Amino acid sequence: MRHLSNSESMSTPTNGGGGTEAQAKDVCLRLLTDRARSRAELAERLAKKGFEDDTAQRVLDRLTEVGLVDDADFAQQWVHSRHTYSGRGKRALALELRRKGVDQEDAAQALDQISADDEREKASELVARKMRTVSLDDRDRAMRRLVGMLARRGFPAGLAFDVVKEHIAQAGAEMDDAPPVPDDF
Repeated sequence: MRHLSNSESMSTPTNGGGGTEAQAKDVCLRLLTDRARSRAELAERLAKKGFEDDTAQRVLDRLTEVGLVDDADFAQQWVHSRHTYSGRGKRALALELRRKGVDQEDAAQALDQISADDEREKASELVARKMRTVSLDDRDRAMRRLVGMLARRGFPAGLAFDVVKEHIAQAGAEMDDAPPVPDDF
């Protein structure tokens, strides 16, 4: 049998169901110290820990009231971070926000911060980085691998194909301009 530490026993409701608002607030604040979270994420975690819906809603309402829970702000931060540092396209980001319980309007406003040029630039950056490890001996295979990589990250197929085609053409031109390797090398 596992023994709970004092901090666990105080912040987790008993098996009898429910818990106090103070315990629910502690759980939420602990989760919010790691990263911003959507209201739906916090509600799900509270339900998993056995808090009653009305207790969870009161705590979440209070946290929203004081500005600690804000789905619109969360969506803005999530989109910026995941696009900038993880190289996600709009389609993938929209799906991630939906899974996190962010409503359509907040998600759309957050996704609007990524312009078509931003998305093209990020796709180009990802392809350039991946081109270092992809062999261009079989250009069709390289094309499929690179387009597939962008598609998995949520970039539109047309954009992915155009960016990859440009990079492969540029790499081919650079290879054609390179001086020939001597036979005795």
